[in-house]
Amino acid sequence: MNMMSKLSNMMAYLTEAVIRIFSPTDDAYPEVGPSPFEGTPCKNPSPALK
Repeated sequence: MNMMSKLSNMMAYLTEAVIRIFSPTDDAYPEVGPSPFEGTPCKNPSPALK
């Protein structure tokens, strides 16, 4: 019985993953699009970013 229970749990886990991958996105972005950057730029950026 333990083997059947583990197999059932594994199938449920994989099924939920497939459903999550192929379902429509559930992101809650505003309809106007992303908001622009409103901060101040760094005056001395890291040399790695140049």
